[in-house]
Amino acid sequence: MAKKICNTLSALLLAALTAVALAILIPMLLGYREMAVLSGSMEPAIPVGSIVCVKPTEASQLQVGDVCTYLLPDGSTYVTHRVLSVDGEARTLVTQGDANDAPDGEIAFSQVFGRVAFHLPLLGYITTGIRTPTGIFAACGLAILIILLNFIPAIVAAGEKEKAGGSQSGDA
Repeated sequence: MAKKICNTLSALLLAALTAVALAILIPMLLGYREMAVLSGSMEPAIPVGSIVCVKPTEASQLQVGDVCTYLLPDGSTYVTHRVLSVDGEARTLVTQGDANDAPDGEIAFSQVFGRVAFHLPLLGYITTGIRTPTGIFAACGLAILIILLNFIPAIVAAGEKEKAGGSQSGDA
């Protein structure tokens, strides 16, 4: 019975980990860049904790209504907002988060990274969390749990065998 439970739990954990890994890796292999959503500026369309999959796109290809990701002038922060207008002559666009009250202002075409193709809810929590000491600890704990689930049936069987052998020698 213990073997059946442990095998089932181990299989479920491995299936869940495989599904998460594939959801993260397949878009990368298809040329998308994945970025975690850290703020609620695009809610409810894109919830906090999602991953947005961004296809590198020339800014001139964007249209009003598209959701795009661009780099702030600080050079280290990406923002994902909806395009309100595109000015091809000035080579700028204006964006705004769906939950924001005001537009972001003009964004130079050179700041635009690409168009958001789709998002994957909740996976952003995993990708950002795994980079923390707690996340690393949790990942190691999960790996140890999967390994233990494979050895527990053998340990239980050995204990039962020892009990059965001990009972028989005590009766003789």
